Amino acid sequence: MAAARIARVLLESPLPQLDRLFDYQVPDRLSDVALPGVRVIVPLRSAGRQAKGLIIEIVDAVDYTGVLSEIDEVVSPVAVLSPDIWRLIRRASDRAAGVASDIVRLAVPPRHVRIEKAWMARREDSAAATAMLDERRPTAPLIEEYDPERIASLLSADAELEGADSSRRAALSAVPHPVEVREGVWVSSAMRTLADLAIATLATGRSAIVSVPDYRDLDQLEVCLESSVSADDIARLDAKQPAADRYRAFLRALDERPVIVIGNRSALLAPAAALGLIAVWDDGDSLHVEPRAPGIHSRDLALLRQEDTGCSLVFAAHARSTEVQRLVELGWLTVVEPTGRWRRRITPTAQAAVAHEAAAARIPSSAWKTAADALERGPVLVQVARPGFAPRIACVDCGETPRCQQCSGPLSVARAHAAPSCRWCGVLALDWSCRSCGAQRWRSVGRGSARTADELGRAFPGARVVVSDGATPKSSAPSGRTLVVATRGAEPIVPGGYRAVLLLDGEGMLARESLRVVEDCVRWWSNAAALAAPDAPVVLVGVGGAVATALATGHPERVSAAELADRRALRFPPAVRVAAIAGTPAAVASAIEAVAALDGVDVLGPIELEVGRVRAIVRFDYARGHDVATQLKAELVRGATARVPRVPGAPPRRRVPALRVRFDDAEPFDDPGVGRASD
Repeated sequence: MAAARIARVLLESPLPQLDRLFDYQVPDRLSDVALPGVRVIVPLRSAGRQAKGLIIEIVDAVDYTGVLSEIDEVVSPVAVLSPDIWRLIRRASDRAAGVASDIVRLAVPPRHVRIEKAWMARREDSAAATAMLDERRPTAPLIEEYDPERIASLLSADAELEGADSSRRAALSAVPHPVEVREGVWVSSAMRTLADLAIATLATGRSAIVSVPDYRDLDQLEVCLESSVSADDIARLDAKQPAADRYRAFLRALDERPVIVIGNRSALLAPAAALGLIAVWDDGDSLHVEPRAPGIHSRDLALLRQEDTGCSLVFAAHARSTEVQRLVELGWLTVVEPTGRWRRRITPTAQAAVAHEAAAARIPSSAWKTAADALERGPVLVQVARPGFAPRIACVDCGETPRCQQCSGPLSVARAHAAPSCRWCGVLALDWSCRSCGAQRWRSVGRGSARTADELGRAFPGARVVVSDGATPKSSAPSGRTLVVATRGAEPIVPGGYRAVLLLDGEGMLARESLRVVEDCVRWWSNAAALAAPDAPVVLVGVGGAVATALATGHPERVSAAELADRRALRFPPAVRVAAIAGTPAAVASAIEAVAALDGVDVLGPIELEVGRVRAIVRFDYARGHDVATQLKAELVRGATARVPRVPGAPPRRRVPALRVRFDDAEPFDDPGVGRASD
């Protein structure tokens, strides 16, 4: 059928059977505003139902021979979804057997009319726009810690090299100490390096995107940028910011002027004119994984977008993830390291004795002496594994672990002399009694941040003790004779860096059951050690073996290389890709049958999760990713469209997805969160 204008529309729906483009006739009254990328409202089947959507493209003809429905309304004339972002979304969703509208939800914030009108008025002022385009670009900073020629090659704008030269794709080792960006303001050296790379890209008239996992990293990055570029050159896309601010930043990124986009996972989906650089900080952090469907990782978005645009790509960290190590070994990424003396050596004390004066602090004598000497010169950081006073409690008589009477969650003690409370629902266990033996007395098992702070306060009288954990996070701490006790990831920055860093609970942290426990621990320890002053000692308590040797020599990348070699032998990710599938036994069996016949594919399981639900893990080579995703997507559609049998006389039942799929789960062999992908 030939038509003057036909819009192909993506509906805003999480249903996999609706994950395709629908054709609608563009009425004459909307022909001037119904353009690719704009928000629309369209009719959906019968009974006057309507659906929201986005126009993906405008065509003159389609294969359908019937009468097409017309678009009801164009919500806004602003094209919020550009063609390059749509290509990225489509590729990312197909790679994970997901629904494109789930990723569009991350890429395009909700509309704010007031913000949008102000932005449109600003764009219509051609004189102001011309003046802004003619503004002097920032001067490219000198990144002193790295080889200038290597940085110049990394940020090269040579069109002939784009997408083809691995020198423009880098695994960058960050300098492990804090720096002062202006008087009294200290940040991680890594954040300053990433800011300098973004500024240097903006100075060439190209945009840059920097993705970090945590809001504290984002605050530091913004501080570094504000000292060199104007506020209008920065677009911050943060999940925690007000919706109006987020939409304002999104519209700034939508401008034709180059911009530096900073943010969390969704920043990698931001529009940016003439994209020249994508940088991802600490890609091993679990916060880079989108918890909602389809569970896309920042690293995958960065790789897909770099391949599409040919821009520079940087994965920066203090300790590489196994995924980045794999790309290094394949030659896809080149290693960029600082020049001169920069490696942070961490001293292990696995076999050290505990003297009487250090017993109260539960640390070896050498570590106790290191902390005592360092306190005379400034603050000392003590990293612990868990928050609270007693992370776990046990019955005094039988040793049974108490559980919450409301939700059966584990009980813990948040602070000294407090009643036990549930770590899941927070209910106090005021009248607790053991279900096994009836006893009403419990004992502490393990030490949290509060108890460690209490013990260290007694071991080092006169020192100020500061606790930073998930309940009381702190971004900075005072200088002077200060002991900072922090859980992993919550360590504050102090002026000049810590005079010593003690890493406690190493043995317990490594005992956690997880495929990634070793690389996670090395990353946590390396990040904490990077907060120390350049020549300050860092002591790791309770860890020995190859991990301790690699850290002691300042080569954490050897740990990721060894981990990757072991996983290749076992066919574990990232040596292969995995897809975790969960659902009814019949649906999982059908999905297994659909993919098991493919070459390079093997299946683990299924195993029972609960009554009526099982789980299986599909392992496959990277070359088979498209085939596996296509087959599993078909199974998702089949399960979503299957009719649910009705029981005569019974009320309608809520439909529960028969099958759920999650690709490249960070913990594919752990229980049961595999079902998060296709809710």
